[in-house]
Amino acid sequence: MAETGTTSEQQKTPQTPVEKPKETAAGRIDQYFANGNNLITLQGSSLVIDDDTRRLLALFEDGQFLVSENHKFDGRVLSFEVLARKRKLPINKPKYISINELNTVYAIAERRAANLDMGNDNLENIQMQKDFVNVVARAAQQKVSDVHIVVANSTQIFFRANGTMVLEMEYNKDWGEAFVRAAFASADISDSNYAQNEFQAAQKLGSTPLRGSKGKLMLPHNVLAIRLQFNPIAFGSQYLVMRLLYADDNPDGSGDLESLGFGQYELDLFYRLRAIPIGLNIIAGPTGSGKSTTLQRNMIRLLQDKKYECNLITVEDPPEYPIPGARQMPVTNANNEEEKDEQFNKALSAALRSDPDIMMVGEIRSLAAAELTFKGALSGHSMWSTLHANSAPAIITRLRDMGVKPYVLNDPEIIKGLISQRLFRTLCPHCRIPVKERMEELSVKRLKKSLGDFGIENTYVKGPGCKFCGGKGVKGRTCVPEIIMPDSTFLELLISGETRKAIEYWTNDLNGRTLKEAAIERMLKGLIDLDEIERWCGLLDQRPIY
Repeated sequence: MAETGTTSEQQKTPQTPVEKPKETAAGRIDQYFANGNNLITLQGSSLVIDDDTRRLLALFEDGQFLVSENHKFDGRVLSFEVLARKRKLPINKPKYISINELNTVYAIAERRAANLDMGNDNLENIQMQKDFVNVVARAAQQKVSDVHIVVANSTQIFFRANGTMVLEMEYNKDWGEAFVRAAFASADISDSNYAQNEFQAAQKLGSTPLRGSKGKLMLPHNVLAIRLQFNPIAFGSQYLVMRLLYADDNPDGSGDLESLGFGQYELDLFYRLRAIPIGLNIIAGPTGSGKSTTLQRNMIRLLQDKKYECNLITVEDPPEYPIPGARQMPVTNANNEEEKDEQFNKALSAALRSDPDIMMVGEIRSLAAAELTFKGALSGHSMWSTLHANSAPAIITRLRDMGVKPYVLNDPEIIKGLISQRLFRTLCPHCRIPVKERMEELSVKRLKKSLGDFGIENTYVKGPGCKFCGGKGVKGRTCVPEIIMPDSTFLELLISGETRKAIEYWTNDLNGRTLKEAAIERMLKGLIDLDEIERWCGLLDQRPIY
């Protein structure tokens, strides 16, 4: 009789599976290039393909074939596979990756393909500066406003386009630290030495050759300047933010404000402000709200209105956009913030002594600059400038906090125009969705409560994306402003702290329109969606907050 019982295999205790380390994007990319593996679809290689196809795929010497996960069945990808097999190139089954990872693959391949004839130390410096230019070039192709480089356990590069930040590339920590140092070394205006644990600002002006480079490597032709802000951060090593200023936002020198998003109501107010020969007009908003662009377009239109029979002098740090017919005075010979303020005030004083009819001050950033700007307005000039403030009424509060005397702020013969604006993402007209298809959402219920059936019938929300908007559901941004032409009553109420009464007086007696009301008008025209209004103006069923 056979002995019964369990076998040794049955007696074994089940083993808990060993969890594999989580694969990172940086680790995958290192494997692609392992053992000297080269990317044969890189621009300049023996395999010639067009740029549109290159943006969708990558083929290595060992046959690794990477394809953008959003373009699996794109005809260009399928045609490339046929071409590769026809040329008897090794090509494996496609591996589908994100477009960000694909961009990073090409960035690293470009770096590896650089000239290796120089010494190692000098080579690393030159290559990192080339990486700096490549990142800027990629951002410029997408018209990115800001590039954020965060160096912690790894390096992440975010692009801000149309007001939204998106992770674009990822590298290791060492690359990021070298990149930040190279960005500082490439600046034309900066402190003498880079200090990792200090807050530092710098500027790169125009397309100048890189320091130490034997070639003619330039910034993209459409990038007028780059503002660099270096910050130490907790739980990381560096945080660099680069603001890109474009030279071709208005290549024809147009004074067209309508194309920025201004409606007839705002265009009429701007026309009236330009017709006033004296006094101060200020355009406000947070960073990235389009203040400089609006100011430039308005200055061009002002010169056109006056048939260029006037002297317009600008003081800017630095000049961001060209204004044909104006004398634009740059403030560039400063190495730190203290010197910058000193040189800015010096340039502003010089401009006041240069027989101006109209003056434009790039930004009021200090009490001294504010006092000189008001001096120009008091001496019979038309003055235009920008300021960081939350709303049009808040411009007065901001100036008062800076130390400007209340009796000056209370004079309607000096304060002529208070303008505030925001940039709202514009819905793609081809894939937007009627809001009545989203009736279960809370925001839609607030819409119905505020605007009734009329609001429901005329409002849209962002769609899923299509070929016309690149799958984003939005296409560009539009400017939404609020404009105040104050009188003495409005200014008195504001100066005395009666902000709510001042707003009610402006909207009721001066026929004013708040930012929220201007945005709702554009929403009912199908240009922007409900979420975008609530993002910038608060919930639809709330009163405006000032």
